Amino acid sequence: MKKKLSILLAEDDTNFGMMLKFFLESNGFQVTLCENGNLAIHAFRDNSFDLCILDIMMPYLDGFTVAEHIAKSSQHIPFVFLTAKALKDDQIRGYKIGASDYLIKPFDPEILLLKIQVLLKNAGNPAITSAVFHIGNFEFDYDKRLLTLDKKIIKLSPKEAGLLKLLCEKQQEILTHEEALIKIWKNDDYFTKQSMNVFITKLRKYLAQDAEYQIEIENMHSKGFILKVKHLR
Repeated sequence: MKKKLSILLAEDDTNFGMMLKFFLESNGFQVTLCENGNLAIHAFRDNSFDLCILDIMMPYLDGFTVAEHIAKSSQHIPFVFLTAKALKDDQIRGYKIGASDYLIKPFDPEILLLKIQVLLKNAGNPAITSAVFHIGNFEFDYDKRLLTLDKKIIKLSPKEAGLLKLLCEKQQEILTHEEALIKIWKNDDYFTKQSMNVFITKLRKYLAQDAEYQIEIENMHSKGFILKVKHLR
């Protein structure tokens, strides 16, 4: 029997926590629910987890403090913030600590499930099938930084590959400027934003070569970018 992947869920809203725990368990995960930051840290110390989902506003210790403990103790375990704190400064703080993602309530649980699967795959978990991304007729191998269309191969730079990976992982959600800049450049000042725009332009040029699909990296009202794929025939 295949071992279930284990998730630490830190959430102080009992009803919401139990609902999310049931949803994740119904999709094959083993979930440990902790209702405050202290319990979450003790559970993390005493058990082995494949991924952590953290609320921020919790009693005793907040989610940022729990995340800092996780990041120091085990750098290979991905963690996600799932919170009502939507301020830019909070999101930047979360990504600087090392969060793999930052989801704002309310959210679609199916989107969370897809993100979990991607994070576990990228963390090298053998229980998650490794795969490349498919964008229209393109095949994108992030590890090798290769973007392939038929027999034409484009070797991407590390930042081009990083941006395209984040766009693919968003599952047609907005990739915010702040998230991309903090994750790839580790900074979100004016100059790094201008640099990011140059790389986005390069990616658009590559993806425009697909004659069967319209592949766009759309600018979303100064908030960020979204990858859209439309069949033309």
